[in-house]
Amino acid sequence: MSLHSRRNGVERGFVDINCDLGESFGRWRAGDADDADLMPLISSANIAAGFHAGDPNLMDRTVKLAVDHGVGIGAHPGYRDLQGFGRRTIAGTTPEIINDVIYQVGALREFARRHGAVLRHVKPHGALYMEMAINSDLSQFFVQFMRKAAPNAFIYCMAGSETERLAREAGHPIVREFYADRDYDESGSIVFTRDQIRLDPAFVSEKVLRACKEGRVRAVTGRDINIEFESICFHSDTPGCFELASRMREVLVAGGIRIAPVSESTTP
Repeated sequence: MSLHSRRNGVERGFVDINCDLGESFGRWRAGDADDADLMPLISSANIAAGFHAGDPNLMDRTVKLAVDHGVGIGAHPGYRDLQGFGRRTIAGTTPEIINDVIYQVGALREFARRHGAVLRHVKPHGALYMEMAINSDLSQFFVQFMRKAAPNAFIYCMAGSETERLAREAGHPIVREFYADRDYDESGSIVFTRDQIRLDPAFVSEKVLRACKEGRVRAVTGRDINIEFESICFHSDTPGCFELASRMREVLVAGGIRIAPVSESTTP
């Protein structure tokens, strides 16, 4: 039985932990933790593909690092927005935006192939992820691309999003996410932010453990809401992310929850 096969009273099982990595560019470095230190703490890596962050040398290095640690490799395409780190919505037609996604996914997949690995998933980044969650036209084009180009690669998305709905209708495998280092509103959507503050690792860990055990999280309004997911996400540019991820992993393991990638047999 999947860890998240029901919302409340979740049986002990396992959960995937994913993180956005390779999010630097040239000599510029993002975040206060090294990807090499974060990689042993996760089971899936979302690797920046050059538009919001990342460059060919960094993509190659990050893919190899994931392969060396047995971590699932995912492409993390974003808006063409290096200056804004992909957290600004960029105007463009749906075909233009999807062509940018295709370009990035193809590049990352070739680096994975170079190191004898496969592209295991695709997770849109930042503002693009949020736009796809509510934009049925954009999500439809994205799912159609995935069905043709990567039919066995998971789409990482939010539960209740347009991305999830359309992927399900198309029969495409999905992984729903819970955001450890983000707040939720009462609709179950994350509260989007461009600048993240340092968080208390103990508080975040207990929030994550409760979400895994009970399938519930407290929204910014103070009300508890149900949440369904197969993977926990944290961000490498969150201040103190190494301490946060280390504590979170320790608490989950101590709570009887194993960290492992999602497989076809455990998706909803």
